[in-house]
Amino acid sequence: MRVDVVGFKLEVTDAIRAHAETKAGKLPKFFDGTQQVTFRLTALGPGHGGFEVEVVVDVEKHDDFVAKATGDDLYLTIDSAVHKVTRQLTTFKEKLKQSGHHPR
Repeated sequence: MRVDVVGFKLEVTDAIRAHAETKAGKLPKFFDGTQQVTFRLTALGPGHGGFEVEVVVDVEKHDDFVAKATGDDLYLTIDSAVHKVTRQLTTFKEKLKQSGHHPR
């Protein structure tokens, strides 16, 4: 699975990249059709909430799952966005189980 971490108006440090990659690495356990995860990290500037994180999860045979979060702490905002996309993946997987279709 490929993980991209892209920064807008901020430098993606090794620590930030490692944190995002660790979080992304847990997503396939929620849905094993996960192919790619892209993190878009944006510094919003003074007075605008700090950071926006968008997580895009590319999965087999389905449109991308997208979650956004904003916050003052970049690491916590990454966690929040990943949590949101995890819920989307879990819901999607449950729907597949109920309909009898398998993701592969």
